[in-house]
Amino acid sequence: MLHYSLFEMKVNGTDYRTVWMEGNDVKLINQTLLPHKFEIYTCRSHIETANAIKAMIVRGAGAIGATAAYGVAQAALEANEGNFNNYIKKAAETIRKTRPTAQNLFTGINYILNSIKNIENLNEIKKIAVKKANEFADYDAEACKKIGEYGNSLIKNNYKIETHCNAGWLAFVDWGTALSPIYFAHRAGKKVFVFADETRPRNQGSMLTAWELSQEKVPHAIIADNAAGYYMKKGEIDIVITGADRIAANGDAANKIGTYEKAVLAKENSIPFYIAAPTTTFDLSAENGDKIPIEERNPDEVLFISGSDNGKIVKVRIAPKESHAKNPAFDVTPAKYITGIITEKGIVKANKEEIRKLFKNGKDAN
Repeated sequence: MLHYSLFEMKVNGTDYRTVWMEGNDVKLINQTLLPHKFEIYTCRSHIETANAIKAMIVRGAGAIGATAAYGVAQAALEANEGNFNNYIKKAAETIRKTRPTAQNLFTGINYILNSIKNIENLNEIKKIAVKKANEFADYDAEACKKIGEYGNSLIKNNYKIETHCNAGWLAFVDWGTALSPIYFAHRAGKKVFVFADETRPRNQGSMLTAWELSQEKVPHAIIADNAAGYYMKKGEIDIVITGADRIAANGDAANKIGTYEKAVLAKENSIPFYIAAPTTTFDLSAENGDKIPIEERNPDEVLFISGSDNGKIVKVRIAPKESHAKNPAFDVTPAKYITGIITEKGIVKANKEEIRKLFKNGKDAN
């Protein structure tokens, strides 16, 4: 794997990654506080790291994949000689159970476990686990950079681009996927404008994507999720780029709830619809999108909303007390609606044949 140490994304002029490790601690940007407050969250054990993933202090496919890898490395540092195998197995299972849909989480866990399985010396195991976790995070950052380079070729000057949810650097270690081509285009001097879907119920578009675009000074506007068709029909949108949490072997892609709607609308209005994702997001064991597990989250995310009131983050109910809610976190976009998938290995069609070419030696990008 490549070692990629250059930080590219900035917050108020300071370089950051979404997740990193200092000693035995995993450091995260607390995404539940953005855009109202920027704060670094410290996880001092693999249990705290698992809880941070579950509570969405860190979220986004690549970011939780790297965090999961760091969590397994933490567990290796915590374990003793006598109980190492049982301890690491239990820790990995705890982290696996945090979120079910994003493939990167499982890729990250397995990458560390496979790296240490044939090593007997405990001190060596600890060193290798941390080294490999850093390598996994580095690969995510480098892959997203390459996605930006390839995706930039799709963006013409004066393009208006729609995004859904947050697939920027907050969702990965650095650069991001759907936003990476936009950053490359913007830094290359192209005039671009982004329509950022608000992305109910957690509003990652209005809270996170818009915040990132503001930091990068990319012109943009937040739109309601159900305004996309209006702007597409008016000819205001030239291309749609979203991320993915898991891509099946046939090209069906799971992403934040509402992505499927955008893909159908794009098809109806003859607008290219692209998925941007590293090869760590592909699940070749899933024959199609029906095999991808869909996370059902707490109904309170639909029934309540959070915001800032005089600097204090408050949560208020927006639905009748008698009402219940359903809250699927993801939906699956069939491959027939996807123009192409932007990966770190190039842009491919969403079909079995082209996806298989990304894995020529039968192994993933790691």
